[in-house]
Amino acid sequence: MSASASASASAAADATATNATKKTINLLRGWPSPALLPAGLLSGAAQRLLADPAVYVPALQYGPDAGYQPLREGLARWLGRHYGVTPDAGRICITGGASQSVACVLQSFTDPVATRAVWVVAPCYHLMCPILEDAGFAGRLRATPEDEEGMDLDALERKIRDLEEREKDLPPTESFKGDRPGRKLYRHVIYVVATCSNPSGKTMSLRRREGLVRLARKYDALIISDDVYDFLQWPISGALTPERPPEMRVPRLCDIDLAMGFEEGDTEGFGNAISNGSFSKIAGPGVRTGWVEASPAFVKGLSMTGSSRSGGAPSQMSAAILSDLVHSGELEKHIETAVRPGLQRRHRIAMDAIHRYIAPFGALVRESSLLRSHTYGGYFIWLTLDMGIQTKVIAEAALEEENLIIGSGDMFEVHGDEASAKFDSAIRLCFAWEPEEDLVEGIRRLGDLLHRTQQDKGRYEAQASRREQDKDYVNAIK
Repeated sequence: MSASASASASAAADATATNATKKTINLLRGWPSPALLPAGLLSGAAQRLLADPAVYVPALQYGPDAGYQPLREGLARWLGRHYGVTPDAGRICITGGASQSVACVLQSFTDPVATRAVWVVAPCYHLMCPILEDAGFAGRLRATPEDEEGMDLDALERKIRDLEEREKDLPPTESFKGDRPGRKLYRHVIYVVATCSNPSGKTMSLRRREGLVRLARKYDALIISDDVYDFLQWPISGALTPERPPEMRVPRLCDIDLAMGFEEGDTEGFGNAISNGSFSKIAGPGVRTGWVEASPAFVKGLSMTGSSRSGGAPSQMSAAILSDLVHSGELEKHIETAVRPGLQRRHRIAMDAIHRYIAPFGALVRESSLLRSHTYGGYFIWLTLDMGIQTKVIAEAALEEENLIIGSGDMFEVHGDEASAKFDSAIRLCFAWEPEEDLVEGIRRLGDLLHRTQQDKGRYEAQASRREQDKDYVNAIK
């Protein structure tokens, strides 16, 4: 063993030995910081609601299928003002959050037989894959890559055409769900996070969004866009203001779809794009409330999902509390005075630490969300390393030696189609959860580990191989 390798091994041993004394730092968890939760605002709204029988009686009962009407109306005005579209509460369905929204959309508008594939932007939001698989699409999730402007439309269309060509001679199959009033079954589904994508942080350009809607219409596809970070954008430098420049107000895919008018064959006006919104990142995940904005026909069909018709609108009580804060403007003020400035500060702290501790090892990091802009947003930073070692190995060593939890790139590959888009050299870091001082400390620990890895890559690879062998043995004897 060389002197440098011996020193690295000794440093690694020391790090492992002292790991138990190190505070756990989790840079994988995509939660909002407790400091940014509006507990006081929610408490005040709940007290006002529960003091008035005219409000709390309907709030505590089964709600209308499309959701708490005052919140639909308040959201329509707020979103209309933000995106510059005509407010229409008939385009909004209240949901139990973004994840539950997708599950209900898949129940009502897709079929495991009639819907040929789900096209997922890669790298992808990793927890979306199980939702898609639970809807009957295991083995039919297809990775489609990003470029600097977002989803690569040439690659996506080529993949769809190839699939259609391979399946053109298959015998027709009858769908499980058949024709149901107020709903349709799309042939394809396209899943994206159009603004400040999780995990890559990219924002899709306007021309790319317009092209994606046209492509969806061509192939009878439904675009599901998780628009959960749209309000959480900021300038990379300079002071924050409530006003947003155009690069922070890129039209949503659902608004582009509406502006194009309905296709001639879309006689009921379902459209081809929906916006999946959530209060999780702006009021707290525990409120379990979100919304879908789409065409009125689509919203009506979504409200007819069996679980909503049986149980009434999800999150009825939470929706009433949030409605109070939306109508009063308190939630919007909280976003402008606490959430956006807090995330902007955290992002700057994390980026400064990355440039100091990680960049020396050749890490590439996205500086802005939208190409040729000076804005960023969301919760995550996507790093690409060029060290000749898989980041899964680095993530395992980070936990073992540094008590540090990070997201290795393989986590964000599309389930069942991992080979189409590999991210073995990438790492996702969340800057929203940990205290600010721990952001710096966690990134410093990662830099220390990268230094040791660079000194003795073979030893870390051997350790990873032993872990896999141990795992295989345990699985074999179960």
